[in-house]
Amino acid sequence: MPRSKLKPQKSDEAPWYADGLRFECTQCGKCCSGEPGYVFIDDAETAAMARELQMTVDEFEQKFTRRVGRQSSLVEYPDGDCIFLEPKTRHCMVYKSRPIQCRTWPFWDSTLETAADWKETCEVCPGAGTGRLYSFDEIEVRRKEKSV
Repeated sequence: MPRSKLKPQKSDEAPWYADGLRFECTQCGKCCSGEPGYVFIDDAETAAMARELQMTVDEFEQKFTRRVGRQSSLVEYPDGDCIFLEPKTRHCMVYKSRPIQCRTWPFWDSTLETAADWKETCEVCPGAGTGRLYSFDEIEVRRKEKSV
């Protein structure tokens, strides 16, 4: 997954996306596949996904998570796809309880740093740049939920 390189903005400078950005999730699964990375999850997210899959938290953790330092991350298939990206339909198997990191896509620090970063996001995500216009405030709420 992309890593953030966000540089602090001067307080009097409006971000390049101040007029808002368009996004409409197509549930294509492209944001859940590709290069290996991490989807860090907390205890509440783990419990919610376990509930959705009708598993105990212990069963869920043993089957679907790995330790990365002090944090837990979802495991991946060998090709880098998320373990919950259903291979045939390319849909998320835990969409209703997906982690914050997934719910806030594509409004991540790493996709919003520059207009060029957003353009790259639009090239790989068919929903980025189309659909509903999110206001600057809506984008900021999502961006600040989790630093990615």
